[in-house]
Amino acid sequence: MTLLDAPTYDPAKSRKRRNILIASLVTVLVIAGLLWYFWDLPQEHRVNQFFAAIEAKDLPKAFGIWNHDPDWQQHPQKYATYSYGRFEVDWGHSSDWGDIKTHKIVMSKTVGSGVVVGIEVNGQKTPVFLWVQRSDKTLGFSPVQLSTD
Repeated sequence: MTLLDAPTYDPAKSRKRRNILIASLVTVLVIAGLLWYFWDLPQEHRVNQFFAAIEAKDLPKAFGIWNHDPDWQQHPQKYATYSYGRFEVDWGHSSDWGDIKTHKIVMSKTVGSGVVVGIEVNGQKTPVFLWVQRSDKTLGFSPVQLSTD
């Protein structure tokens, strides 16, 4: 075979190569779209667990979810800055929402190192914004208020 002897053109092989390339590109785009759409799902799930515990009136469990420490009762002094007593006032029956019976996540957005999650509580149209820290999965009140428009 010399330099000028080119292999014969095979249209079937070329078509197969093109189809594989297109399928690979579409697959990568679909996976990227799904990752983008579901990026905040673990943090939304954490907020759902938190509100499920509050709706079940299991405030000790909810406080453990809030701090990502199910054994928080073994060392309550660690949470002196936001104590369980203050947590009961904020989320118990004397809270701004009264007894929390229902919740619905209406939005979530990644901001910096965490996710801001907007939740409608007891059907109120003004959402409550909570912050979920990605690194340690703790919850807190959000420093950011998102627009619901």
